[in-house]
Amino acid sequence: MDGAVEFDTSIPSEDEIRARARALVPFLREQAAEAERARRLPAATIAALQAAGLFRVLQPRRWGGYEMHPNVFYDVLMTLGEGDMSAAWCYGVIGCHPWQLALFDDKAAQDVWGEDTSVLVSSTYMLQGNAQPVDGGYIFNGRWRFSSGCEHCQWIFLGGEVEPGSGNMDMRTFLLPRADYQIVDTWDTLGLKGTGSHDIVVKDAFVPEHRTHKFMDGMMCDSPGNAVNTHPLFRMPHPQVFIRAVSTASIGALQAMLNAFLDYGAKRTTVTGSRTAEDASAQLACAEAASAIDTMKLVLHRNMDTMYRQACAGEFVLLPDRLRYRFQSADVPERCANLALRLFKAGGGAAVFNRLPFARILADIHTGKAHAANQVDSIGRNWGGVMLGLENTDLWI
Repeated sequence: MDGAVEFDTSIPSEDEIRARARALVPFLREQAAEAERARRLPAATIAALQAAGLFRVLQPRRWGGYEMHPNVFYDVLMTLGEGDMSAAWCYGVIGCHPWQLALFDDKAAQDVWGEDTSVLVSSTYMLQGNAQPVDGGYIFNGRWRFSSGCEHCQWIFLGGEVEPGSGNMDMRTFLLPRADYQIVDTWDTLGLKGTGSHDIVVKDAFVPEHRTHKFMDGMMCDSPGNAVNTHPLFRMPHPQVFIRAVSTASIGALQAMLNAFLDYGAKRTTVTGSRTAEDASAQLACAEAASAIDTMKLVLHRNMDTMYRQACAGEFVLLPDRLRYRFQSADVPERCANLALRLFKAGGGAAVFNRLPFARILADIHTGKAHAANQVDSIGRNWGGVMLGLENTDLWI
């Protein structure tokens, strides 16, 4: 098995994995307040996700994973969002890293999983890293923001450039062990408080060549790890898999808000004696949210199904499709934020109290919308410009 660890445990069905995620929703809902107070997910939350095998959904089978269809991963992500968007967000980011690690030279997987296939990897892909070539690798320096769930992980993916300013445009993901970077406690935010997305600092760390992955290789679906990880799953475009990992939690959070509002609104009578269930604005807000959730899920599943089929057939995902998928991913948090705000307003003055989940969910969705991959206006302008005959300026497709 080329150094990979034998894994005898039977692989659950896709439906079983979805059911395990669903069973965790009440637990995550209970843990949400503690996560907010601590500004990180409780260790018990990570342990529950590990015990359910959820981090193995996109992990190579030869390294103890399940190699499931990406839509299983996103279904799990949306379901977890119904319990707590912070937990779902961390799962989305950390849970897609086993998939990217499979794209590295297999020596990197041996470094991470050689003794324990449950080891987790965090990330921040901001191109803040300065990599200077030395014999066998690079001396790496930089400071990054937004490493979600980093306190629960033993390794990290960091974005950087080889000899920045040289004109080489050699952008990569660099893989470092916990001993080679510092976590700086900076996470004090409006929403997604439980993600613990702190800063990362690296000073003069040596990163061997095999622990780097070129952005272009991931975009072209031709990475060193494809030599041993031959499942079509690993021939999908890296940017397209990751962008959905940071937009899809919003769908689950909007579903959580709708569920809570339906329970609340069906019973509520305002101070004027009117019933929320008979309020036309509340009725329409519920209908529009439910319809949008259905539509966003359908588009997500269709796009992933299409790319997966193309990977199975050895076909390349073309630029027009990538730009469309990119916009449709970034548009999700925008739509969810607008729909959540309508539900929040329909809840009246009581919605502002923390005994109800509405304010927390609204803040979480708006915070997720701020991620660089969710900047729908600039992404939409680029796509529209390409349709009008201009050159593409987006490198993360």
